[in-house]
Amino acid sequence: MGLKFKRQKPIGPYIADFVCIELRLLIEANGGQRGGDADAERDAWFHAHGYTVLRFWNHEILGQTEAVLERIRQAVTEFRTAFRDKL
Repeated sequence: MGLKFKRQKPIGPYIADFVCIELRLLIEANGGQRGGDADAERDAWFHAHGYTVLRFWNHEILGQTEAVLERIRQAVTEFRTAFRDKL
């Protein structure tokens, strides 16, 4: 996709699993330890600070890798289209 993602990047009070600074896109990988209110709070903070969050369960990433990558590709395409439209 021609983008750089940083891993385990501190952003505000949180550590993002993966972030593309250029698009302000976060990718969060959830294991059994997360979910519910904690994720909603994190997502709300990120959204309030201009980030978009894509969240996937670990079993999705491992078992449905192509589908996860396709969702990320779709998001990147949407961001790039929106950016072009603002020029």
